[in-house]
Amino acid sequence: MSIGAGIALFVIGAILVFAVNVDTSQFVDLDLIGYILMGAGALVFLIGLIFMFRRRSTAQVTRTVDPVGGERITQTESRTSGDGVV
Repeated sequence: MSIGAGIALFVIGAILVFAVNVDTSQFVDLDLIGYILMGAGALVFLIGLIFMFRRRSTAQVTRTVDPVGGERITQTESRTSGDGVV
């Protein structure tokens, strides 16, 4: 969700900077607000990417059926970071 929010903030900021030509210099500077939104969007996007790569994990479930002992379930989970270091 944070990656999409970062992209949305960046796009809204770019629209305010490059596409809107309204003279509101008495009240607010739309170019400044657009640049602030673009910076915030880039920051939120990068933080979202960092969290996404840090949360990556894999799980492996193995089921074996033993006629004498019944069913045996083994689950192995490993968490890896984005660079492959556990």
